[in-house]
Amino acid sequence: MVDITILYGSDLPAKSDRIAWAQFIEMTEMHPALVGELIELGWLRPQLTSGSQYLFRHADVYRVKKLSRLCKDLDISPVGASIIVDLVERVEFLEKRVRELEKLLI
Repeated sequence: MVDITILYGSDLPAKSDRIAWAQFIEMTEMHPALVGELIELGWLRPQLTSGSQYLFRHADVYRVKKLSRLCKDLDISPVGASIIVDLVERVEFLEKRVRELEKLLI
């Protein structure tokens, strides 16, 4: 990962945990056109810099790797896999919430 710096009014750089386009493509091993399609669908929402460059979160890498694995293992389309990833993430969120609520009852 390459550190991206953001310049503020004082010209002091601030570290960013975001990943640039080239590093994201390398880390996910995803075809750039497919990444572009996922952005157009709104499934990926990278930050856009003032220079019109995409910056991705580490969580995006994880999500795309899950999507890629589903596409390969189940031989389904990226759009279908994106729906599955969204549903799995929703179930994980709800399970975590249930555990939190159960702790309040004890």
